[in-house]
Amino acid sequence: MLLLDQALKRLIRQGTLTVTESSGRVRRYGEAKPGWPDLGLRLIDGKVPGSIARDPSLGFAEAYMDDRARIEGGDIMDFVGFIRRNNPWERGGDLDNPGPVKRVLERIAFMVDQRNQRVASRRNVAHHYDLGDDLYELFLDPLRQYSCAYWDASADTLEAAQEAKIAHIAAKLALRPGHRVLDIGCGWGGLAIQLHKLTGAHVHGITLSREQLAYAKAWSEREGLADKVTFALTDYRDEEGRFDRIVSVGMFEHVGVPNYRAFFAKCHDLLAQDGVMLLHTIGRAGPPNGTDGFTRKYIFPGGYIPSMSEALKAIEPNKLMVSDVEVLRRHYALTLREWYRRCVAQEARIVELYDARFYRMWLFYLAGAATAFEHGDLVNFQFQIVRDRDALPLTRDYIGDEEARIRAGQPDAAGNVIRLNVGAPTSR
Repeated sequence: MLLLDQALKRLIRQGTLTVTESSGRVRRYGEAKPGWPDLGLRLIDGKVPGSIARDPSLGFAEAYMDDRARIEGGDIMDFVGFIRRNNPWERGGDLDNPGPVKRVLERIAFMVDQRNQRVASRRNVAHHYDLGDDLYELFLDPLRQYSCAYWDASADTLEAAQEAKIAHIAAKLALRPGHRVLDIGCGWGGLAIQLHKLTGAHVHGITLSREQLAYAKAWSEREGLADKVTFALTDYRDEEGRFDRIVSVGMFEHVGVPNYRAFFAKCHDLLAQDGVMLLHTIGRAGPPNGTDGFTRKYIFPGGYIPSMSEALKAIEPNKLMVSDVEVLRRHYALTLREWYRRCVAQEARIVELYDARFYRMWLFYLAGAATAFEHGDLVNFQFQIVRDRDALPLTRDYIGDEEARIRAGQPDAAGNVIRLNVGAPTSR
């Protein structure tokens, strides 16, 4: 308990945490302050403190998942947020920086994970995205957007925020009827279908998830769009042809750092000379850092969150120009908190589908991610990329104009009317 005791004394300064050991001994940390919670942590067995001290992220996560560490006076979102709020990234919080020995071990694990070759890529994608449609239907919006929403002034629900995200992307891409679009990592197909409905563009989505592919194809067929919105089980490295636009949302985190340069080289070859690409990815506001043990083991094996410097370093050698970068700061925290709320409301169903341990694991994942966007160094990047510097208007004012036009259903200069499709496509 000594190491955990020292760590908690350092980490908790505002608000109070009462830790009840398995022996019955009680320890208190922090100082009561208005606006800060008073929480409790009950350790069910004597091995928990050592597990947490050896590997805080994985050790605590597994103790919570196994019901050997219980939160009192709140839930797991409250607890993780309390710890992170006491140690914000902006003020030197170091929750995501391991010690020197652990840093070496994580570097070795990182090098193995990041190879992300073809077989491993498919296996890693299946680990998370092939969990079954029933789970994702419980907390995602009808467009099945499993990525950061865009909470602009008009978005007062998750559904509205996800529709706003797609309209924002369509505007940045300056999509027009007849444009040929490649959606790399298309998920369940909602983005591709909605982009077509908004703009009349033809969209081809590729994924490595068999379950997502089946869902996307069936969705497109139900909508009568099978000739305009197509999908395939294809590794981006094997895609051929030229596209007027490329969009990739929430896929770059699975590419693997050693493959970054090759990824952008392939995008260069797939993009038309006057084409535009929009890459939406989770990113780090700080320097490169490894993925924590819990996320690597249970959530996204092979996953990695890039810093801006890592992405730019891979883009620059490939004759691609970054024409715009937008950093979405708290948007994903708002999205994740809504997913968390919906999962809590569906506890009985999730336990029925899997078990109580899976339910606690899933909540820990959502809570950890949400609070990392609130108090850690996680953000979202939207990189707009071109091959030709004149592919887009001279100033970025056109983005807001395009969004307004899409929402209002007004025609563009060529007379094409682009309308925001209010509501989701036909449900499954």
